[in-house]
Amino acid sequence: MHSALQGGLIGLAIAAFLVAFEYLSVKKNVEERAAAKHQKPVWEPSDRSRVRAVVNYAILVPPGLAAIFWLMS
Repeated sequence: MHSALQGGLIGLAIAAFLVAFEYLSVKKNVEERAAAKHQKPVWEPSDRSRVRAVVNYAILVPPGLAAIFWLMS
């Protein structure tokens, strides 16, 4: 397998893990906040921006790792 492809696939797996972990973490915080207030869970703008920031970063991870793997080979 070409080293750039390998780096891209590894980067894709890392990016997917980061996004899933951040989403589940924020979701848990939203649910805990709602339970404490005895209300329906509602995502605040800061919660959305946290997840959006991680997604934007995760978009850059696969090409970045592909380039690093390609340059290191």
